[in-house]
Amino acid sequence: MPELPEVETVKQQLKPLLIGRTIKSVTILYDKVVRTSLETFKKELINQTFQDISRYGKYLLFELDDYTLVSHLRMEGKYFLRQSMKDITKHDHIVFHLDNDLQLTYHDVRKFGTMELVEKGKALDLQSIRKLGPEVNDPNLGTVDIYPKIKSSSRAIKSILLDQTVMTGLGNIYVDESLFLAKIHPETKGNSLTFEDVESILFAAKTVIKKAISLGGTTIRTYQSTVGVDGRFQNELNVHTLAGQACPICQEEIIKIKVGGRGTYLCPHCQQKESL
Repeated sequence: MPELPEVETVKQQLKPLLIGRTIKSVTILYDKVVRTSLETFKKELINQTFQDISRYGKYLLFELDDYTLVSHLRMEGKYFLRQSMKDITKHDHIVFHLDNDLQLTYHDVRKFGTMELVEKGKALDLQSIRKLGPEVNDPNLGTVDIYPKIKSSSRAIKSILLDQTVMTGLGNIYVDESLFLAKIHPETKGNSLTFEDVESILFAAKTVIKKAISLGGTTIRTYQSTVGVDGRFQNELNVHTLAGQACPICQEEIIKIKVGGRGTYLCPHCQQKESL
């Protein structure tokens, strides 16, 4: 599943390909992706030019002349540039026909992704975005901003960090890696953590996300960036997906457990669970 570093990589790769390009028409092959009226979506996008592409959390924001196209990739969404309609595959659901005769396609095997067209400048007012917490890689985000939310919860810290209303941008991979660096067991209750614990978690999360972005994200199973380049952060993983292998710090065997229904990887020695 694309997480913040993967979506950031997609954004960075799409910008030089799309900025300045104009949409001549739109073909919708699977209409459930589009949350806006289909007629409005196809009509209003004609002759709109890509001015910029930004991101908030896991949302891509395509800034056009008069609108913002809000895209969430969900589990397996991707964007590709096709040479012609002959290159369209069965998993390409939306086709933007560009003024350079290329086709920007939204490709999604699972069909979970969404698109919504809103008035320019109003994207952050959408309820789905407004409810999100601050981005984990926001330089202004400090421990004081998230400590009260974590301290007031009896949920496992793994589940809290996956809650995008607390802090947005962390998914399963990066939560596992962050908790390993912070030496915190993923089942530790939020209300049992100290300010220093949360400070360590936030520092680790920022470190992990920064490195993942620099390496183009993590390629596990189906994630691939826009131009078909695999991310390289999977070569830097310490625990995620590495059950049965030796911990890089203490050589203890990495294990896999379930936390809140999510597969979770940890070192039982470095991330010891406090006894109640």
